[in-house]
Amino acid sequence: MYEVFADMHVHIGRSKSNKPIKITAARSLNFENIAKECVERKGISVVGIIDCASPYVIEDIEEFLKNGDAYEIPDGGIIYKNKVCIILGSEIETAEINDEGKTGSAHNLCYFPTLKDIKGFSNEMSHHISNITLSSQRADISAYNLIDIVEKYNGILIPAHAFTPHKSFYGNCTDKLSKIFKEKFDKIFAIELGLSSDTFLADTISELETRSFLTNSDAHSLPKIAREYNKMLIENISFKEFIKAIKGQEGRKIIANYGLDPKLGKYHRTYCETCEKNVEGIAPVTSCSDCDSKNITMGVFDRIQIIKDKKETKSPKNRPPYIYQIPLTFIPGLGAKTIDKLLNHFGTEMDILHKLSEDDIEAVTNAKIAHLIVQARNRRSYSTSRRWRSIWKGNNKRIKGA
Repeated sequence: MYEVFADMHVHIGRSKSNKPIKITAARSLNFENIAKECVERKGISVVGIIDCASPYVIEDIEEFLKNGDAYEIPDGGIIYKNKVCIILGSEIETAEINDEGKTGSAHNLCYFPTLKDIKGFSNEMSHHISNITLSSQRADISAYNLIDIVEKYNGILIPAHAFTPHKSFYGNCTDKLSKIFKEKFDKIFAIELGLSSDTFLADTISELETRSFLTNSDAHSLPKIAREYNKMLIENISFKEFIKAIKGQEGRKIIANYGLDPKLGKYHRTYCETCEKNVEGIAPVTSCSDCDSKNITMGVFDRIQIIKDKKETKSPKNRPPYIYQIPLTFIPGLGAKTIDKLLNHFGTEMDILHKLSEDDIEAVTNAKIAHLIVQARNRRSYSTSRRWRSIWKGNNKRIKGA
C-alpha cells in the first residue's frame, strides 16, 4: 500500500462545448482540464468531480475516454495518464424539514464507480430536478430518499460542507444527522468538514465519532483545486479503494486531513447582514452586538457551540490529525510566475509542499518564501504564530467557499 493525496470536491464551470454547468465556477473548469491540473500541477492522485450527472458533462466524459490517455477500471473510476483516478460524482441539494418544522436544504456528495452508474443516476434524478444539466440543483426529495437512489446505482452519499450556514445539514437543518437519516444513518460513513470547520470543532459532536472526516477544496477554479485535501493509505487508485479508506477497511485509511485554519473561513463566525461585518462576542452569537439585529448569518463556530453535546473535544483514537496547511497561492509574496517556475523545476504542488528541502526551494525563489513554505509544512499553526497573524489580519482575508 502507498500514500496518495485526494481532493473529492471539484466543480465544473462549463462543458467543453461551453454549456454552463456550475454558474459560479470558472469557464476553464472542464473535465479534461481538471484531470490535467491534477496530474501536471497539483499532484493529486484521486479527484472527485461532482458535476458528472449533467448530460453535457457525460458527453465530455465519453469524448475524454476516446483520447487514449484515459480508461475506466473494473474497481471503479477513470484513470488518466496512469497518475490520477477520477471519481464520478454529483452534488445534489435536498429538501429537509429542519428542527423548527421549516423547510431547510442541504448539499449531498454522491459518488459512483462507473460512467454507466452515473448515467443511470442522472436519468432517474432528472425526474426529481427541474434542470439536470446544472450543478447542485434542488431535488424534490429528502436525503433520506436520495440515499436509496444513490445505492441503487452502486454509489455512496457523503454530506457536503456539513456545518456551513447555507445548504448543509448541521448548518440549517438539524442538530443531529441521525434525525435526517434515521435507520439509514449507518450508511453515512463520512462527512465533509468544509472550509470553516476542522476536526477539533467537529469532534464535539458524539454521533460523528464513528464517521470519517474529509477535507476537500470545493474548487470553483483550477488554482483552488487542493486548497484542502486528504492523505489516504490505499493499495491502488480506484473507487473501491477510496471507499475502503473512508470506511477504514483492510488497512486502508485516511492518514491526515489538510486544510486551512477555519478562522480564515468566510462562515467561521456570525455575520451581521445589516452592519455587513462579523459580530464580535462570546459564541454562540445569535444577534448583532452593535445594532441588535437578528438579521444574521450564523457562523460555523457559533452553530457548533449550540448543537455540540460534548463539553470539550474528544476525538476517537483512530482519528487522523488535522494539519493546518496553506496552498502555494496563499503564500505571501509568492506570485503566479514564481509558482510556475517552482512547478517547472520540481513537478507538482504536493511535491513542493511536502517533499522539497528549504534549500531546494530557496534556490528557485528566495530565503523568505522558502522559509514560509517549510514553516507551514512543519505543521506550525499560522493562526497562533505571531508572524502569520500579522500576515492574515483583517476580514479581507476570509476565504470564500464552504
